[in-house]
Amino acid sequence: MNRLDQLRQFMNDDPDDPFNRYALALEYIKSDTTQAAALFDELMQKHPDYLPTYYHAGNLFEALGNRDKAIDILQKGITLAQQQREFKALRELQSVLSELLYD
Repeated sequence: MNRLDQLRQFMNDDPDDPFNRYALALEYIKSDTTQAAALFDELMQKHPDYLPTYYHAGNLFEALGNRDKAIDILQKGITLAQQQREFKALRELQSVLSELLYD
C-alpha cells in the first residue's frame, strides 16, 4: 500500500478527524494540486477551527494563481490563531500574508 492509499484509508476509517484529511491534502500537494485544493476547501468548511489548514491552503491557492482566495484564507487563519492564542502559527501566517501583499 502506497502512502496515498494509506492516508485515504485513514480518512475513510475516521472521516471526522481533521488530521486525516489534512495529511491527505498535504500528500496530494506533491502530485495532484486540484485534489489537494478540494481537500483543503472541505477542511475549512467542515473543520473551520483546525488551524494548521490555513497556512498550507493559503500557500497552495497562491501557487495556483488564486491570490484573492489565498489572502482570504490567510486572514481567516490569522484571526483563528489570535483567538486560539497560537502565536507561532500567527507569526507564520502573518509572514506569508505580508509576502503575498507586498511582493
